[in-house]
Order: sequence, then C-alpha cells, then structure tokens
Amino acid sequence: MYHLIKKLLFCFPPENIHHAVMRGLKLLHGLPLGKKLIRACWAPKGKGLERELWGLRFRNPVGLAAGFDKDAKYTDELAALGFGFVEIGTVTPLPQPGNEQPRLFRLPADKALINRMGFNNEGAKAAAKRLQKRRSGIIIGGNIGKNKQTPNEEAVSDYEKCFHALFDVVDYFVVNVSSPNTPNLRALQEKEPLKQLLHHLQLLNTQKSRPKPILLKIAPDLSHEQLDDIIEIVQETGLAGIVATNTTISREGLQTPAEEVTAMSAGGLSGLPVKDKATAVIRYIYERSGKKIPIIAAGGIFTADDAREKLAAGAVLVQVYTGFIYEGPAIVKNICTGLADK
Repeated sequence: MYHLIKKLLFCFPPENIHHAVMRGLKLLHGLPLGKKLIRACWAPKGKGLERELWGLRFRNPVGLAAGFDKDAKYTDELAALGFGFVEIGTVTPLPQPGNEQPRLFRLPADKALINRMGFNNEGAKAAAKRLQKRRSGIIIGGNIGKNKQTPNEEAVSDYEKCFHALFDVVDYFVVNVSSPNTPNLRALQEKEPLKQLLHHLQLLNTQKSRPKPILLKIAPDLSHEQLDDIIEIVQETGLAGIVATNTTISREGLQTPAEEVTAMSAGGLSGLPVKDKATAVIRYIYERSGKKIPIIAAGGIFTADDAREKLAAGAVLVQVYTGFIYEGPAIVKNICTGLADK
C-alpha cells in the first residue's frame, strides 16, 4: 500500500512533503484512539527484541537516526510507530536556518537521498522545552553540533552549551563532527581537536551525579589510519560508543544519471549506496577494538536482512533514516518481525 502512496508523495519536493506528512501524523496521533490506531497498524508486536545497554532498556534495536526529527517535535508520534529509540537533532546552541533550499534530493534509482541541510534547527533550548513535555517513555538521544558561524577554535563551547541544555531531557548524547554540510566541521574528526572536544565533554559529564552515555558519530569516508585514531580516542576518553556512519561525500557507483547528480551539487549521500561502506567501517571498528566499543549502525538499512548484516558486523543497535522514507511507516515492524523470525 505504501509503495503506491509513495509514488504520489515523491511528486512533491522532499522537504515540503516531509513536514506535511509529519504534521498529518501528529494530527492523527492527537485524535481519540489515534495513537491506538497508529500502534495497531505499524508498531511491532510481541517481545524478545529488548536490548540492555548503558543502563538503558531499549524495547527493540531499531531507532530513528538524527536529522529526521531535528527539533524534537514528533517524539511521541514516532514512539507510537514502534521505534525503539529516537535521536533528535542535530541541534546547535543558537537557532539557525541552515542552507538555502532546495537542499534535499531523492535518487529513487539508487534508493538514496542527498542532503545539504546545514544543521537547520530551532536551537538546543527549544528542543529541550519540547522534550520536557513529551508523554512517551521512548529513549531519546541528543545529537549535538556547532553553529555554522562558530569557528572550529571555539567549537568546544558550542558543544558544551548543547550538552548543558539537553542533559536533563535526553538519555544519551551523540557528538556530531561528521556532517559534510557545515563548513570545516569534519576537520574536528582529526585526532587532536577531537581529543580535546571529547575530553572536555567527558569532564563535564563526570561532574554530573548521573553521567549520560556520550557517543561519537563518524563519517564513512575515513581511512583505516583515521579509524585507528578514532578507536584510540574513544577508548582513551571513555566514550560510551560510536554511531557509524553519517552520510558520504562519495558519488561512486550511482545509477542516477551523472548530470542529475551534478545538478544536485554538494551534500551528504545516504541510503543504499552507503550500505556496504558503513558495514565495513562497523566491522573494522568492532574487530580492531577487540569487540569492546558498542556501535550504533546507520547507513543503508531498509530490511531485516540489512539490519541483521549490521548486527553481525558488530553493531548492537541500528538506526534508519533514508529507509524510513523509502519503506514507509511499517519499516520498524517489518525489521523487528524479520529479526524475531531468525
């Protein structure tokens, strides 16, 4: 059914239809029996897929990646769809509009998206206020970044502000230094600036009575040498884990005509073309770290088989984003049913 509806939805600009569909979901959720209807149609049934990690109990291993619900507007509705956890953001200390539109593009032939959103969000404080009012008990991750105008030399301050703003309303943090859509952000993945940033956040974390898990989100385009540095830093700073991976800047092997891809210009590529690259990064980290670093997998997850592949490579949880767009609201149910059957 969704595949027929998708043809209609794909006739409209991606960003516009995203907001329209989510407003519709929110409206349905707010109606009498609306939440029950959503859960009856799309939420996974049964148990047996719970995960215990960092002292948190995930009702299933399928989460929603950051970038979809940037401002924490739809966490209750996404909980009704059956997600095991939702990662909001990326949020920045100050609100910012992001890059000029159009900035989100579909590549149906590749089951992919290209985005150059640029951390458009209403700011960390606005997200925190919404999370204070949420009714569901779904696990929430807070993905944090820096404002576009903040130079890298002052980036630590931006991450600190986000950390403090969200601390009481999220269950874990993800430090995003891997988006390709904020100028020079990926330079923070280099060894020394990254070590400084993560040491500082962990210092703030240890000063809390109940520290929160802090994870690092990395790009799929890192070399083995860079991944070795990441592993060393994560272990040295005592980080809780890694989210692997963000979008790629590569355009290799696409089925979409080259002239169409060129017209879309810069941005991060997500979806099926990232699948193998993300899995390889996960496997490398898992094996190289002696199976000691918990990994949340993201990148090219559409089906239960895709999720199973990531888990077999060493991930403990998975996240969807582009798969959600292409597979529709039943994606969590379908993945969980597939995982439970084997």
